[in-house]
Amino acid sequence: MTVGFVMLVHDALDRAAQVARHWSEHGKPIVIHVDKRVDGPTFEYFKGKLADLENVRFSDRHACEWGNWSIVAATQSACELMLDTFAEVRHVYLSSGSCMPLRPVEEIQTYLDERPRTDFIESVTTDEVDWTVGGLDQERFTLRFPFSWKRQRRLFDRYVDLQRRLKMTRRIPDGLTPHLGSQWWCLTRQTLSAILQDPRREEFDRYFKRVWIPDESYFQSLARLYSTQIESRSLTLSKFDFQGKPHVFYDDHLQLLRRSDCFVARKIWPQAERLYREFLVPASRALVMAEPNPLKIDRLFSRATERRTRGRAGLYMQGRFPNEGWENGKTSGRYTVFEGFTDLFEDFEAWIARRTGNRVHGNLFAKDRVHFAGGDAVYNGALSDSAPLREYNPRAFLTNLVWNTRGEHQCFQFGPADDQKISEFLATDGNAQISVISGAWAIPLFHSNQNFSELRKEAAHLQRVETAHLDLLRMGKTKARVRIWSLAEFIENPMENLQTILDEIGGIGQRRLSEVPVMADLSGFGQFLQNLKNQGMSPHLMGDFPLIQDSAEKPQGGRPYLVK
Repeated sequence: MTVGFVMLVHDALDRAAQVARHWSEHGKPIVIHVDKRVDGPTFEYFKGKLADLENVRFSDRHACEWGNWSIVAATQSACELMLDTFAEVRHVYLSSGSCMPLRPVEEIQTYLDERPRTDFIESVTTDEVDWTVGGLDQERFTLRFPFSWKRQRRLFDRYVDLQRRLKMTRRIPDGLTPHLGSQWWCLTRQTLSAILQDPRREEFDRYFKRVWIPDESYFQSLARLYSTQIESRSLTLSKFDFQGKPHVFYDDHLQLLRRSDCFVARKIWPQAERLYREFLVPASRALVMAEPNPLKIDRLFSRATERRTRGRAGLYMQGRFPNEGWENGKTSGRYTVFEGFTDLFEDFEAWIARRTGNRVHGNLFAKDRVHFAGGDAVYNGALSDSAPLREYNPRAFLTNLVWNTRGEHQCFQFGPADDQKISEFLATDGNAQISVISGAWAIPLFHSNQNFSELRKEAAHLQRVETAHLDLLRMGKTKARVRIWSLAEFIENPMENLQTILDEIGGIGQRRLSEVPVMADLSGFGQFLQNLKNQGMSPHLMGDFPLIQDSAEKPQGGRPYLVK
């Protein structure tokens, strides 16, 4: 007794002929179904390439289309010819023209000889699978699908919706429990002949002709009625991505395919010269007799799927970019945003750079230009300091900046005078560490020599902008690590607050602060705020600031602090 191979072929006929000859020359009978859509001259040429092989037959041709009954009909015709022509066949192995044997034919034969009554077909109920794609699980068996999913998508979808609205359902034949599984199976002669010669075959065929993707359910369901021993797995390595599309194997997958220990693999790229050269050898390799175990390479496929769907942190591709939430991290690394610190402290950027050893920029989103560290006009990755270029896509500007400086912790300043388009992005980025001294923007106004009416209008505008920004930082979907102090709260204990920020950033130097930035002179600042109130504005973001404050007074907490 032997195993016979049924091949469903529709393209890459030269490769299919190569595989058929390999099996045939090892004494295995072959029945080939060629898609009827292959033109006559090409079909005749294909037959001619195998004409010298006595154990190769060609079955009646059907025009096959994905997802409909024609593939099952083609399989039935080829299997009937196999059983009628080759009486010595005990197992029938279904394959495609893009399949390739991974192990010597002797191993396949020995493996099946040791399991003469076992059917290898993946067969599970819809409740037990999570790999169906397209939103149709049980419904593929209870609705009708007369339209092609690929060619008549609108009619397909509308007819499905109509049946759902009208609650139209089909009766599943008595005694039949629908099962799903891979199209590629290996059945015993006893089970396969029982399916093809069943007295109820006409009833079953009529039912499955209106099932969606019947080639994944027809034999899988009927085998449950007749098989005495089913192993619910396929001996063919066939992997699918998250969209339900089959993985294609190329030359660089050689070692991966060998590790699977599977007998056959699909789908092989027709131009994979190395794979065809390595696996379709005339002489048999050393017999391994290992159990087929595609799970050994599942980890690599899982990693590939994750990389394809999520990508690398901070990188965006055209397939993910338009979809909110599809990114694998908005940016590729941690960074710190300071708001109000350069208003309160003199030379704060240089001080924090010395303390942490990090790159500290100015206001990257200032309206006049991008203030890179050191005043550079062009930064890593050819990022320009042009504000119009940055504003074309502020999110891409920031993600590129962080990506192009991987390995460095970037710090930059932000405030209500900057362009606010990036505000929500900062709030929802888990890599952002945002420290805010609210109301500190009033200090430069206090020290400016503008007309008070102009100061009041500018202060009202900046307060509105910062209030909206703080609302974003406090919203429920904020993922950034946010610390907010009012100006009055921060200057009560600036040493501790700065130490907290430094501990979070990490850096070089001593654990405790030994050098501090110079704080701006706030003498008369309380009266300035009161004057704003007297002019009709309510400056509330600064906190409870005293009306009279001695600039030489020590901050609360008893810790000395340098002031100008």
